[in-house]
Amino acid sequence: MTAAERIRVFVVDDQVLVRTGFRMILEAEPDLVVAGEAGDGVEAVERIAANPPDVVLMDVRMPGMDGIEATRRLLDGADSAGPRVIMLTTFDMDEYVYDALRAGASGFVLKDVPPEQLVDGIRAVHTGSSLLSPSITRRMIELYLDRPSGPPLTAVTVLTPREREILGLLGRGLSNAEIADLLVVSETTVKTHVGRVLMKLGLRDRVQAVIFAYESGVVTIGHHPAAGR
Repeated sequence: MTAAERIRVFVVDDQVLVRTGFRMILEAEPDLVVAGEAGDGVEAVERIAANPPDVVLMDVRMPGMDGIEATRRLLDGADSAGPRVIMLTTFDMDEYVYDALRAGASGFVLKDVPPEQLVDGIRAVHTGSSLLSPSITRRMIELYLDRPSGPPLTAVTVLTPREREILGLLGRGLSNAEIADLLVVSETTVKTHVGRVLMKLGLRDRVQAVIFAYESGVVTIGHHPAAGR
């Protein structure tokens, strides 16, 4: 594997030992390379803007500029080719989960995650998938109830009926395989529909699709699209 083919990962955490631990894990993988590291949000934004990596491991809580604000600045106006951000947190139910996802993060991993899960997560996010555990998804939905309304339902008129159905199922947190089983179609077909939904709505990844589905009203609490099919 050439250097150009390896996934470039930038590590942001205010603890040197944490950064060192992640570096050791990442450098042991033939398809990953550490593109750099930073100890706070300000440094991270400056260094990443100058030389964007493929994936950023971003600590949520840091002195000065925290990971959420750093993520917001990094991804504000960025297109789908921009870096993917994975938030590092100590708690699965971190109180800032919604804000981090709204800032553009592609998911969360716990700092004590097993090495193999960390590297698998990085690879998944790099290919456009998301890292949202069921508890994270539930937390986001609960927090949504207390948030102002988002894009109007009319924003989804650009979608076909099938694409809108797919968006609703994404909002429920279903994987491509689960959607395929539910709709009795192939995973390839589902992947194509998901790609079109993201493109038409100008969304970066599945995480933003989940948020959009709830904020636009396509999915509401207690409503299960395609239920009973």
